Amino acid sequence: MGSLRRDSINRKLANALVKLGPAEFSFKFLEIGDLPLYNQDDDDKQAQSVVQLKSEVKGCSGLIFVTPEYNRSMPGVLKNALDNASRPYGTSAWTGKPVGILGASIGQIGSAMAQQHLRNTLAYLDAPTMGQPEVFIQVKDGFFDGDGNISSPDTVKFLQGWMDRYVQWVKRHAE
Repeated sequence: MGSLRRDSINRKLANALVKLGPAEFSFKFLEIGDLPLYNQDDDDKQAQSVVQLKSEVKGCSGLIFVTPEYNRSMPGVLKNALDNASRPYGTSAWTGKPVGILGASIGQIGSAMAQQHLRNTLAYLDAPTMGQPEVFIQVKDGFFDGDGNISSPDTVKFLQGWMDRYVQWVKRHAE
């Protein structure tokens, strides 16, 4: 998740999305808030948190990025995680990992710019990114119920379609 905030709407979205996954898939939230700021001087002695993230990413069959939009781009903490786990050159954990991207915001464009910048970075990192369907969610009051579930059956149906497509994407890239 691109947000570190405990009550993040993207954290809520990620939790709701996991419930739509098939039984044969397991999901794990990867910690990125404890990573040091990327510094190339540290490539030969990466922090344990970076080594841990790289190991977890390499162990995944696929990745889902759920991100807010900060100042018309992805949050710095997410870009920092991408940079840390892609270095040193030639040891990127992201290479070949099938990716799905979605996000939510209180703004009308629902993280569209953040997702585009994330797609650009992942393309360079050679992580095949699912193109369709795109998910740009504007969250208004009542979007989540008291238990953190998505209130709208139409939105749940749309996200189920996204998850079904993502599962196909991961399986296709596993072959």
